[in-house]
Amino acid sequence: MAEGITYKFPKDVVIYIILKLPIKSVLQFKCVSKSWYTLMQSSIFINLHLNRTTTADDEIILFKRSFKEEANQFRSIMSFLSSCDDNDDFYHVSPDLDVPYLTTTTSCVFHRFMGPCRGLIVLCRGLIVLMDKVTTVLFNPSTRNYRLLKPSPFGSPLGFHRSINGLAFGFDKIANKYKIVRLAEVRGEPPFYCFTTREWRVEVYELSTDSWREVDDVDQQLPYVHWNPCAELFYKGTSHWFGNTNTVVILCFDMSTETFRNIKMPDTCHSKDRKCYGLVVMKDSLTLICYPYPGCEIYPAIDFMEIWVMKEYGVNESWSKKYTITPLAIESPLAIWKEHILFLQSISGHLISYDLNSDEVKELGLHGWPESLRVTIYKESLTLILKGSEHCIEVQ
Repeated sequence: MAEGITYKFPKDVVIYIILKLPIKSVLQFKCVSKSWYTLMQSSIFINLHLNRTTTADDEIILFKRSFKEEANQFRSIMSFLSSCDDNDDFYHVSPDLDVPYLTTTTSCVFHRFMGPCRGLIVLCRGLIVLMDKVTTVLFNPSTRNYRLLKPSPFGSPLGFHRSINGLAFGFDKIANKYKIVRLAEVRGEPPFYCFTTREWRVEVYELSTDSWREVDDVDQQLPYVHWNPCAELFYKGTSHWFGNTNTVVILCFDMSTETFRNIKMPDTCHSKDRKCYGLVVMKDSLTLICYPYPGCEIYPAIDFMEIWVMKEYGVNESWSKKYTITPLAIESPLAIWKEHILFLQSISGHLISYDLNSDEVKELGLHGWPESLRVTIYKESLTLILKGSEHCIEVQ
């Protein structure tokens, strides 16, 4: 009957109406008829939904934390949160969800959430570990579809150790492909352990072919990449990490050309300033957060948190200090919401917010094991996760 009614309207009118509906309703309407199912599974409709006009009020907060259940055993869960007003308490958009495939061990403090990229998020366990210990899950938080990706097949020569220093997830607009990138370091094992005998390798996973490959002719003068909970960012078709040469730089990897370059930090940021760094996007600009190193004694006169905005992307001289914040005892920043609410995790494992407009600090009543908190801000998407070597699983 529903399909008969829609025949009375032009197809573009029907599409326009459906695009205005919440994603939960769109998913339910797939069951109306075969033609509706085919429409909503089509790449044209999914792209229209992805590129529809939205506002900050359409954003949803994906909040992950871990809880200790017994010795060396942890449970990690994701909460889906929103708020009608900046001054209101956060409410759950949908039920909590166990984090898929990320095992309940102490590695919960090294969980990495990359994205969103066109509605998809990559969940990963592992930090500078052996290649076969890295678990990677592709996840659509809107549809609850996820897939465990097959591990990288690349190993190391006898007597060498391969570790993963940098991870990235993004979209190659030229080739129309999702890619996951791993920056791997191959170095000698003891007793031959030596920083001078190391080689950088770049591994690329392409979702469309469900396969891994290595990039040829990798620059061996790359900076040494280090990780923070808010340090891996995909922006302007490029993935970003923090790296050390003689100073701290932002290492960039272009997803289309698969080449590297560096962005210099502001002149006041350097490797000996007792600071850690985070990267976010604020008002569509690359934004750098400088904050005191966790655990260090804070000196209020000098240990400010600073927020720098790059007015013109890629132009080092365009860095501009936007905010200087009274020192806060935090573990790390996590995300920026609605362009002015900064989410932070405290040393004790509580989620707190800092309003950049009013300087108001709030403890939000959400907590987890110290260092295990992660926050990602996303907008609902129908982007499909196709089946590969592993079955795609839908969580109700």
